Amino acid sequence: MKNQITELKLTAIHLREEILKMLAKSKSGHPGGSLSAVEIVTALYFGGVLKHDPQNPSLPERDRFILSKGHAAPVLYAALAEAGYIDKNLLSTLRKFGSPLQGHPDKRKLPLLEASTGSLGQGISLAIGMAHAALLNKETHQMFVLIGDGESNEGQIWESAMYAGHHKLDNVNVILDFNGYQLDDANKVILNLEPIVDKWKANNWNVIDINGHDMEAVLSALQQAKAFKGKPTVIIAHTVKGKGVSFMENNNKYHGVAPTEDELKIALGELEKARAALV
Repeated sequence: MKNQITELKLTAIHLREEILKMLAKSKSGHPGGSLSAVEIVTALYFGGVLKHDPQNPSLPERDRFILSKGHAAPVLYAALAEAGYIDKNLLSTLRKFGSPLQGHPDKRKLPLLEASTGSLGQGISLAIGMAHAALLNKETHQMFVLIGDGESNEGQIWESAMYAGHHKLDNVNVILDFNGYQLDDANKVILNLEPIVDKWKANNWNVIDINGHDMEAVLSALQQAKAFKGKPTVIIAHTVKGKGVSFMENNNKYHGVAPTEDELKIALGELEKARAALV
């Protein structure tokens, strides 16, 4: 397990580097919420959680991953490239005209995606439809949905939470990237979500509350979620917006502002030091 965790941490550092490079190249995008979700996405794709096959993206028995907080597309694209789904050279085309890597995931341009997302609040509802289809067809694959805390202001999040809990859809797993911020300010200023754990429990969900940057805790929570039966699971992952780059951490300026070339050099230097500390 220790070696696996170290490898996952190194992969997370690499994904952060790719996120920053593609955003600097595009001169636009969302670093804060992409960086906060890195450990979650790393554990899903490289920790043996998701059943998936880069050589066969449409594998019928694959687990489905939906990035409901679609503006964090850079973390998904970085993971898809690292896993072998897309050519790594495509990352430099982020947000460019004609690129399959749009600012929000677009299934029309990148068909291997499970859904086009970014109109916030819809990811769990999409997963519910897929979950019912799987149950009707007696299929065992599961749905994983990454949502944001700013996104959790949307009423559709709570309608879908109520529905999935009522119908005991235990093949639906939600991960809440709880980094404390949204576009305009801290969540507690815009619309306080607390008591977040109690709200999900009240909707009949299995709730796992973790540090979203503790790789061992993230991996364990995802494995527990996949194994849990009788009700859907939500993982409340407490994270830091802009995690891994000192001047971006908890700095809401970087919600939707790409790093400059000078900032990129500083950020990559910090990540290289983090890598050196692991090897």
